[in-house]
Amino acid sequence: MRLSQMLWVTLREDPAEAELTSHKLLLRAGYIRRVGSGLYVYLPLMWRVLQKISAIVREEMNDTGAQECLLTQLQPAELWQESGRWDTYTKAEGIMFALTDRANREVGLGPTHEEIITAIARDTIRSYRQLPQHLYQIQTKFRDEIRPRFGLMRGREFIMKDGYSFHENEESLKETYYEMDRAYRKMFDRCGLKFRAVEADSGAIGGSGSQEFMVLAEAGEDDILFTEDSSYAANVEKAISLPPDAIPSHFDKFEKVHTPKAGTIETVCKMLKCDATQVVKQVLYQVIYDNGTTVLVLVSIRGDRDVNEVKLQNELTKLADSYGGKTIINLQVADAESQQKWAHSKLPVGFIAPDLADTYIDQVKGFAPKFLRLVDLTAADLQNFVTGANEADYHVVGANWGKEFPLPPVVNLDKAKAGDRAVHDPSQILQTARGIEVGHIFQLGTKYSQAMKATFTNEQGEELPLVMGCYGLGVSRLAQAAVEQSYDKDGIIWNKAIAPYHVIVTVPNVGDAKQMDVGERLYTALDAAGVEVLLDDRDERAGVKFKDADLVGIPYRVVTGKAIAEGKVEIVNRATKVATLVEIESVVEYLQNELK
Repeated sequence: MRLSQMLWVTLREDPAEAELTSHKLLLRAGYIRRVGSGLYVYLPLMWRVLQKISAIVREEMNDTGAQECLLTQLQPAELWQESGRWDTYTKAEGIMFALTDRANREVGLGPTHEEIITAIARDTIRSYRQLPQHLYQIQTKFRDEIRPRFGLMRGREFIMKDGYSFHENEESLKETYYEMDRAYRKMFDRCGLKFRAVEADSGAIGGSGSQEFMVLAEAGEDDILFTEDSSYAANVEKAISLPPDAIPSHFDKFEKVHTPKAGTIETVCKMLKCDATQVVKQVLYQVIYDNGTTVLVLVSIRGDRDVNEVKLQNELTKLADSYGGKTIINLQVADAESQQKWAHSKLPVGFIAPDLADTYIDQVKGFAPKFLRLVDLTAADLQNFVTGANEADYHVVGANWGKEFPLPPVVNLDKAKAGDRAVHDPSQILQTARGIEVGHIFQLGTKYSQAMKATFTNEQGEELPLVMGCYGLGVSRLAQAAVEQSYDKDGIIWNKAIAPYHVIVTVPNVGDAKQMDVGERLYTALDAAGVEVLLDDRDERAGVKFKDADLVGIPYRVVTGKAIAEGKVEIVNRATKVATLVEIESVVEYLQNELK
């Protein structure tokens, strides 16, 4: 392709809208253009990158025997209502674009396709003899992000590969799940990415187990915890750990102590000369279920630890039936503003005890009349601990569960963090890194097939729900993640497997007939040899061309400069900046060897 004919415009300054370096570079280098909030056009260079990533994904998926298809983007609400996710996606998380058509039917633009594929399986799979089946697609998805940002990382429209498998039992599902694990690793390796596979929370997708694939980058949105022995890695939302041991309490009797203005862990520890591991703090949440019921949740946790709100949401979802609901619409800390809606009188914030009286809850319509009380594992075994006294400026010391305070249900709500010990080997200390999620695979089980009555007949003639797996990979997200992982002060550094072109032939002075002749001949020869090549034949200054070549990130630059007088051209490796003089007649062979 000749740059003089390509729709390609570079920018000298960073666009004001861009935050991440990768976002800035993709805009500056003419790969994408923003047309609205979270909406981007993939320009010709970017589309070539996306096609190459898609080709790698397609090859690896096809190698596993998966079958490619294309599912409808517009999805009827009734299928999502069957699965119970319509309210979750349109109200609770609010990420689905939902609308009513001219026939007054509710429809949504698909952020994911479990319901559609389950409906297809329900209509087509009858017998165990048809199993297993694995279908996948590469197509556009939609999410109504509250705050679209970071370019292709969190847009409202994006390209994704999603696959769905159907099985007669869990054993068969796990075979495909681990097959996908291997296939994904091959895909990311082929794209030249440094990545880590981590245990993950399944979120609204559901299922018994899932794994994320994270491209390692400082600008990543997710925290990863891992051990040096490579035996454990997890997203911080899912991670478990052994916190530091609690320091034994020096309080030997229960008493109420005046602690004026000591409403934080730090101030109360300083005043009482105790350690944060000897304190039980209370964190007050409110959860709203899909039937409109609001429940106030009092979580007791060790003073040096934080609540993992993903784990909390999972526990509260399990309890939805108890309050007449199916799913959670909202979960948040019950701050001063929200307390005004239900608190009978002012709460002793900073001094709350595990037995805060239910009478604090006014009889407000839609609110459960009692606190739901939970205690984290880190606090459940503490003895002679410090906690609030339910009275401003007072704490109690020497408290014990089962004596001064009833022990609430014990659950794991602790947020693991770097420095904690690993559960599998306490000698291993958790370390942290930042990552960009580019893939997520799930063992769904029968969540959707049971809800949507997608069944098959087994060898014994029994009718059973299909066992399902789900496998997602963000194609457009992966492209930007690759840039975020590989750039320098001058621009993008593409891996040759996914670069839009392999080589850019730069003619410094198009008015020089010899330079132009050599450039044309090399361009033609490289193209004929199957090397993907650009010819920079623009009437621009040499410095502008060199800067643009670095910015756009093509792996090799061939310069038809002064060296042609000696029968040579300069070939610059974009990643290493090493320049090599090569005989003109050997350029094609040289680059073919470099690109192997």
